[in-house]
Amino acid sequence: MTNSHTIFGDAYSTRPGSRFPPGATASPDGVNFCVFSRYATRVELLLFAEARSPEPFQAIELTEERNRTFFFWHVFVEGLRFGAVYAWRVDGPTDTEHTGRRFDSVKDLLDPWARAVVDDHWDRSSAADPKESGHRSLRAVVVEPLGPPREPSAPRGLEGAVIYELHVGGFTRDPASGVRRPGTFAGLIEKIPYLCELGVRHVEMPATPERVWRAIRGMPEPSPAYAANA
Repeated sequence: MTNSHTIFGDAYSTRPGSRFPPGATASPDGVNFCVFSRYATRVELLLFAEARSPEPFQAIELTEERNRTFFFWHVFVEGLRFGAVYAWRVDGPTDTEHTGRRFDSVKDLLDPWARAVVDDHWDRSSAADPKESGHRSLRAVVVEPLGPPREPSAPRGLEGAVIYELHVGGFTRDPASGVRRPGTFAGLIEKIPYLCELGVRHVEMPATPERVWRAIRGMPEPSPAYAANA
């Protein structure tokens, strides 16, 4: 096992890591990676030197004995810092007809807990092609810690709560919204005071990021605008 480094492109030492928190969590000593997969039989963490790198500079294979706690797979990469680009590869049963499970060990997977995503090397056709084994998926980026955690606040009940479901792009796309960046998450943030004035305390949004839809050439975006009380 090699000594740890701080320059992307070299091999890094690892230790088992922790199942909490999920995703990639940077610290002064390195980065803890954790992903959930109940039925996985083999998990691999891929580290890329840059967002456009065609191949990972290091592939870290996780083992059940060392890197699995309950249904979580985890590893701590010593000396790695924020800004690192990564993806997962996961193997497991492919009995779709009977259980709905379909693992593909040659496909790179985006971390569902990713706090930042890059699409520099993404190619939708290649990523969706079952015969293609190249690294053409979306990739996650390790982000800088946001600072010390806030003091936990007492949970608020849903009694009397107003929950508003909205489309991120459609909510501010019209010039009448008066925001500086219409049709974006930043534009939605600008409208938080307005939502509070209406009495809205909870917002639900579709799971698909708008920029992903824009990047899919030749496919229509979701309905440009809708909002409904839930």
